[in-house]
Amino acid sequence: MSASESVGIDEKRKQVFRRVGLVATGAVLAVVVRVAMFDHESTDYKFFVKGWYEFISTHGGFGALKYSFADYNVPYLYLIAALTYLPIPALIGVKIISVVFDLVLAYFTYRVVALRHTGRRLPALAALSVLFLPTVATNSGMWGQADSLYAAFGLGGVYFLLRRRPWPAGLFFGLSLAFKLQAVFLFPLLLVLAWRRWIPWRVLLAVPGVVLLLDVPALLVGAPIGRLLSVYAEQTSAYPALSMLAPSIYQFLPASADAEVIRPIGIAVTGLVILGLCLGVWLSRARLTTANVVLMGAAAAVLVPFLLPSMHERYFYLAEVLTVIAAFYLPRRLWYVPVLVQVASFLAYRHVLFPAADSTPPGDLPGGPGLPVSDGQATPGDMSGGMPGGMSSQYAPTLEFRILAALMAVAVVSVVWTALREFRRDSPPEAQKTQIHDALSTR
Repeated sequence: MSASESVGIDEKRKQVFRRVGLVATGAVLAVVVRVAMFDHESTDYKFFVKGWYEFISTHGGFGALKYSFADYNVPYLYLIAALTYLPIPALIGVKIISVVFDLVLAYFTYRVVALRHTGRRLPALAALSVLFLPTVATNSGMWGQADSLYAAFGLGGVYFLLRRRPWPAGLFFGLSLAFKLQAVFLFPLLLVLAWRRWIPWRVLLAVPGVVLLLDVPALLVGAPIGRLLSVYAEQTSAYPALSMLAPSIYQFLPASADAEVIRPIGIAVTGLVILGLCLGVWLSRARLTTANVVLMGAAAAVLVPFLLPSMHERYFYLAEVLTVIAAFYLPRRLWYVPVLVQVASFLAYRHVLFPAADSTPPGDLPGGPGLPVSDGQATPGDMSGGMPGGMSSQYAPTLEFRILAALMAVAVVSVVWTALREFRRDSPPEAQKTQIHDALSTR
């Protein structure tokens, strides 16, 4: 080996070490930022998670899962139960779980963007961008929420779809759904890819299969199977407001709008819109590319929570991450979209993280947290009787939230329109001619 070749190899190694060092430094700094927020107790932690931890701790650890004391699915409760056996304060342990999955989320962000950009710089920049998103950082470090868990598994599912590895994708989507119902925001992507035979239909069975398999430990300690299977059904009926501080389309309705009438209409319209877009993609016969799949995922993640009623402000979590990734795939067209999504989401977060002194805490649901009663059972706050007047007024549309919803609407239209343009561009010429002929023949 010549001296010049040796120098060149040494220089490449230095560049690699420098790049790895910068990424590692960024990741450490992201963790430090979160640790600095660990002392904050959110209302959700005070009124829910803390009570769950204490109930599990005083009722036999994992054995407590046979009781009904929480409105989350059992995989997250397994993690809470594991914490009760460790010498870690509950608040710190809960947040550590979320921060660990922040890093997993950043890892899959890197891997997905690396499928588009062969160099390591842009994938690393995308991963660090996700780590430092204000909503992602505060969701785990300050709020102690579990959104990074389902989002990390969901993004892992997207990555394996892009790699044409359907069974690992089904496994990861199942893990995502097992932790949070919001994983369904990505299901339109699965439906389209199954229709287009990108993945076999039987892979879809893996998703509920994983969810059911993760119920087995709770069944073994005595949890009723009916309660395990109905946890998500109960969640969907727990919040009657049209928007739970989410910058969604329902912010444009008057405060006097009848939620009982509009909710089923909103669900039906959302289903029809998603089904129509899926059918449009299927009929387009456009060539599926990694960019198209990422765009479909981003479009579904931002469109579904924007149209569905009773969404919380943090239900755009997946959209916040996937729009960043989409922007790295098509920076000239979508660079501004993650900015809009982030501004709309984080300003909505502010009302929950720092509630006004005279407001009802968003976590303080009627009936309070899950508290044990005489038979050893416990129930989460019961929303079935409707919200008290102060709480319903708290979720009434305001000018601020209408502005945030308008920003989110621009993001929705931009992502969906870009996705449709990409599919139209990638459609074979004969398919486009057929579409034009069919349109003319119907006139």
